[in-house]
Amino acid sequence: MRYIFFLVFTLSVYATSAQSSTKTIDNFIVKENLLKSEKIAIIATDSLENPNESINGTFNFSVNGFKQELVFNDGVAVCPLQIEKSAFVFIKHLNENGAHSNLYFIYKKDTNLNPYKISWYLLLVIPIGLILIGYMFRKLIGLIILVLVAFSYFNYSKGLSIPTFFESVFDGIKNIF
Repeated sequence: MRYIFFLVFTLSVYATSAQSSTKTIDNFIVKENLLKSEKIAIIATDSLENPNESINGTFNFSVNGFKQELVFNDGVAVCPLQIEKSAFVFIKHLNENGAHSNLYFIYKKDTNLNPYKISWYLLLVIPIGLILIGYMFRKLIGLIILVLVAFSYFNYSKGLSIPTFFESVFDGIKNIF
């Protein structure tokens, strides 16, 4: 009888540990760290962006191309990289369900960080819209080119490189299908 109890107990512990290790992060948001240490916090969420507090453990992320092992406690992890000035931050997580990535613009004012999620739609619509306006109104083509160059310079100066731009757009398109 003791052996059966021991066997059932061992199997239940194994099943419980197997279930807890299969927790994955499919969605996440970025907020300012509560300690105001010029760092961002990554919060695991469900599809409706409600915090998922059952996520605990170490997960691999890529932050602007740099591999980071983030430790999640109750669904929250603090990225060790400090934000010195306003910048674009591209965060990507790869798990069994595929790649999940988000592009944020972190606006820094004094010691406060304000993250704004940038949709891949905007990354496509703004340049395409400016090009279409330039084609529709030939007299404005010089102004449109100047605006596109300024848009590109702003993106590049704040850390949004061309490969990151296209990776963000392609990840967004892949998530549609």
